[in-house]
Amino acid sequence: MKIAFFDAKPYDKPSFDRYGDQYGLKFKYFETKLNEDTVELAHGFDGVCVFVNDTVNAAVIDRLVDLKVRVVALRCAGFNNVDMKYAFGKIHVLRVPAYSPYAVAEHSMAMLLTSIRRIHKAYIRTKDFNFSLVGMTGFDLYGKIVGVIGTGRIGRVFIDICRGFGMKVLAYDKFPAEGLDNGDTVRYVTLDELFANSDIISLHCPLTEETYHIIGEDSLKKCKKGVVLINTSRGPLVDAEALLAGIKSRQVGAACLDVYEEESDFFFEDFSGHIVEDDVLARLISMPNVLVTSHQAFLTEEALANIAQTTVSNIVGFFEKEQCPNELCYRSGGAEDCKNGTCF
Repeated sequence: MKIAFFDAKPYDKPSFDRYGDQYGLKFKYFETKLNEDTVELAHGFDGVCVFVNDTVNAAVIDRLVDLKVRVVALRCAGFNNVDMKYAFGKIHVLRVPAYSPYAVAEHSMAMLLTSIRRIHKAYIRTKDFNFSLVGMTGFDLYGKIVGVIGTGRIGRVFIDICRGFGMKVLAYDKFPAEGLDNGDTVRYVTLDELFANSDIISLHCPLTEETYHIIGEDSLKKCKKGVVLINTSRGPLVDAEALLAGIKSRQVGAACLDVYEEESDFFFEDFSGHIVEDDVLARLISMPNVLVTSHQAFLTEEALANIAQTTVSNIVGFFEKEQCPNELCYRSGGAEDCKNGTCF
């Protein structure tokens, strides 16, 4: 089986080569992203392997089908870059539902600590032998209230970390996790209550029509003045322009962003020698209370190995058994779930 691997980076190859060799998969690595202009590269391959910023829209799906590509293997959990309704009945779409919740949750806390204790600024200062502490005052996490939107695997690990710091948790999820609410240090509340009472808000939910811009102008007005926002989930959960306005008005005290609404044009690439034309991103990065990392929360050795192993297992399972437990579109009991808008 031959798989066209798009948006390939040097850190992807060791794990995918290792597990691919074990199962007889041959990966051809392409640095370019999959889109309407590059889909022809998939000619002669049995499947394509894509990441978060590859584009799998109707035009790409149609061409993949014409090229007799049978499967789209996502090496990530999110699938908002795939037109799932259009894919139904045309091509199989597989994903990695979980790889390392610890990687993302720990990165969220690392960003929070870096921001509120000014670690990034201290590092730059001391490199210049500037040991002044002026402007470096932070605050304790102990006793603070953190609002966690999304209590899946990552959200629950982040909650455990926060509890270790002595923080109290207000949680929100459309589908609450059984046994998580203890009525004391962790409580499920409404979104409005979470916004009104949280010192820190961390996003760990998927991107859906309901969660698109869940942090926007209206929700920010409901928040405590000086709230700290963390987003290591999906960029469009946060209205970037509203966030920028919130920072300028001092409604938002700090923002820790591992994802960005329009990141597909920039993240994972080196633009250090170029002028960035996205004014919102440029202004956010220029803010002293904004910390941006380039979608690296997942990037640990353990997570990369898990992603490769699951992706390879998905592909092999599909071609050998014509089924995969991590397939997103399926016919269940005759119901055309994805066609009706209900995937997995």
